[in-house]
This record gives sequence, structure tokens and C-alpha cells, in this order.
Amino acid sequence: MVKIIMHGCNGKMGQVISGIVKEDENAEIVAGIDVSDHIKNDYPVFKSISECDVEADVVIDFAAAPAVEALLDYCEEKKLPVVLCTTGLSEEQLNRVPEAAKKTAVLKSANMSLGINMLLKLLKEVTGILAPAGYDIEIVEKHHNQKVDAPSGTALALADSINETLNNEYAYNYDRSQERKKREKKEIGLSAVRGGTIVGEHEVIFAGIDEVIEFKHTAYSKAVFAKGAVQAAKFLSGKPAGMYDMADVIDAES
Repeated sequence: MVKIIMHGCNGKMGQVISGIVKEDENAEIVAGIDVSDHIKNDYPVFKSISECDVEADVVIDFAAAPAVEALLDYCEEKKLPVVLCTTGLSEEQLNRVPEAAKKTAVLKSANMSLGINMLLKLLKEVTGILAPAGYDIEIVEKHHNQKVDAPSGTALALADSINETLNNEYAYNYDRSQERKKREKKEIGLSAVRGGTIVGEHEVIFAGIDEVIEFKHTAYSKAVFAKGAVQAAKFLSGKPAGMYDMADVIDAES
């Protein structure tokens, strides 16, 4: 039985994960962390991670970016593995993550979906064929009107996966509205749409001469990400210090 602390337990994702774990005979949420106490849970809830005195095997984090520093401090001190799912982290916070991984296991992923992580692998192969042939690369992502960061962490992860294949030679273009010039050859455009209750949609476009190839992933519910996070937590429990990602989870179960 894997004992989990749910960081951000009263948020939308925290509640979806709580429901999934409740039906999982191999996992249990033993404590939650959230500044909001408007929801009654089956486990004790602390307003900050520093107040938590419950023994656990791993933390699942789906909270707000400002809470990440305290979370990493706690996990370092306790040598407690953490599945870090919060997006919109600053550059300073991102640099902090590998430092924490020197003391405990950290699994960081911008998207916990199995489908997205398979797409990340596929894009590397496709990019190696289409980019040298002169195809332009664009990414369009769509999310609900409550999402605060743009472009999404997943869109950036897709762009990074593509750019790694291109030896990081391509620049990212986030906003063409301020430009009056034609598209650069070595750039990846990222566009963000916010509206309604869109859970998550990511489209990668390879546009060539008289030909367009599109790869699209659509999430219809948050359960897609929640299931992946629980899967990752069970994988990470007991792992030695170091950086992990969803590819490691996929490889372990294949």
C-alpha cells in the first residue's frame, strides 16, 4: 500500500485524484495540504506542508506555483519522493528542482497523460524527418478560461521535445501580433487559446509546400491526468534520489 500526501488536495485535480485513489486498493491518501478548507475529506488536511506530521511514501503535487519552494524544502528534509505536476514555475523554481533531486526522488512532468507522453516520443522521430525537409512547425494549445499560465506547460514540453531533435537551434515565437515580418525558418510558433471548460487540447502542425501534417491530443476529463499522477506516485515510491519523468513510468510498465 503506497501512502500518499496530496499537495493541493482541495483543488480540482486534487479532488479527482482523491476519488481515484479511494478506489485503488494499492494506494491511500493519508494527508492533504491546502490553504482552503471548504471541502471535507477522508484524510486530515493541513494548511501548509510544513505543518504535516503524517508519515507517507510519496507526495503528489497539483497546487499553485508559489507553494513549490516550501514543498521541495519539505521533501528534501524528509527524503520524501515527490511527483511534481504544478505548471507555470519560474526559471528560479525550475532550477531548484534538480537540486532537490540530489536528495530525494523527483518526478516532474508538464502533463501526466499517457497519450501526451507517447506523443512526445513520436514527435522526436517525426521532427527528424520533416524539419530538414523544410516544414514549418506550429503548436496550438487550448484550455479552459480559468488557466493562468500561457502557453501551457504541455505545449512547452512538446516544443522542447521537438527542439531537442533540432539541437535546440530553433527559437520560440509566442506572439506574432507585435511583428510585421514573415516567419523565420528556424522557429516554433506557440499559440494559446483560453475559453469555456476546455480540459486540454494540443495540436502540433508541420506545414510544408502543399502539405500539412497534424498531430492532435484532446483530453476530455481531468481523470486522464489524475490516473497518470497516481500511476507515477506508485512508481516513484521507494525510488532513490534523482530526476524521473513519465517516460520512466511507461518503460517500467511496458
